[in-house]
Amino acid sequence: MIRIVTAGRLRRLSEDAEQARTRAREVQGQADAAWSEHVRELYAATDRAERAEAATSEVGAILARAVEELSAAQQELLLKDVAIRRLRRELESEPQEGSTLTVLLHYGEPHTIYASREDAHADTATHGMSADSVWRRCDERPAAAFTWCCEAFIYNAASNGFRRAHMPAARPDQGAA
Repeated sequence: MIRIVTAGRLRRLSEDAEQARTRAREVQGQADAAWSEHVRELYAATDRAERAEAATSEVGAILARAVEELSAAQQELLLKDVAIRRLRRELESEPQEGSTLTVLLHYGEPHTIYASREDAHADTATHGMSADSVWRRCDERPAAAFTWCCEAFIYNAASNGFRRAHMPAARPDQGAA
């Protein structure tokens, strides 16, 4: 089949082609704009995800430190609870016949009371002194003659109190017959 193309038909085809090119440019511009918006949103989403990851890791580190501190605090609380229970038992228990206390005397005046002589010696470092040269048991001299001395006291149930474990030897009075 042969078709004859007239000048009018050629002009209309040329106009239609130009309109199609214009429409193609518009659609390409819209596609480019949509692609640019998509890329911007992708970068923004990636940035938010990276910041969320960093925040999550930071919160994880903070949480780990908090858990460690909580564990240490719980352990310390448990130790203090055990010590409090022990001290309450000691406080509530009645002294037993023969139980001893050691009193640290400073120039004859009571300074500190210890459950045992060993506890008194262990406390020596807090006073900055060596146990060998300072801690002495009071002898027949008065306690005021010693800078520091330890004196043991034994519980006496009959008197409901403590008495000295080592009584100094009685000295005869001057001029006694």
